[in-house]
Amino acid sequence: MAAIALRLDYDATELRALARRSKDARQVRRLLALAAAYDGASRGEAAAVGGMDRQLLRDWALRFNAEGPEGLIDRKAPGSKPKLTPEQLSAVVRLVEDGPIPAIHGVVRWRLVDLVGWIYDEYGVSLDPSSLGRILKGLGYARLSARPKHHAQNAPALEAFKANFPPQDPRDPRPAPGRDPARDLVRR
Repeated sequence: MAAIALRLDYDATELRALARRSKDARQVRRLLALAAAYDGASRGEAAAVGGMDRQLLRDWALRFNAEGPEGLIDRKAPGSKPKLTPEQLSAVVRLVEDGPIPAIHGVVRWRLVDLVGWIYDEYGVSLDPSSLGRILKGLGYARLSARPKHHAQNAPALEAFKANFPPQDPRDPRPAPGRDPARDLVRR
């Protein structure tokens, strides 16, 4: 099997110079392996310079021939494709914005579990509630707190109320100031 010919617009000296300037260690190894190949080293020796086997050197040589030195940088993996199409996602957003209709949806507010069930019933797409939560968080939605603060709660009055009851160590036999021990329900 014949060796793959490398590009003619680069040589070993240029590849070593690029390797010195590069900040990506993996690209440097690949450049040095290809520089060894330009110098006439065998495929096995050139691959050993880059810490790879001959097949990987061949793959990187093909990419180098097609894209140049920039092709030797690792690319970010694309990941899996989204389970919801943009149209389905916009329908979920409309549903969240409009809120549930109790007579139709059977709930008075949307929970992630309810939305996951609706998505499955509507589109046949199976999602995990935590995945849907990440999607909605990415769209700017936040979860409701379990115990919201009452709109009419007066914070200064609450703090004043708490200030009248200093904490008492239960092991301390002395009564707290302002407390009448005779009015205790349980005798100590």
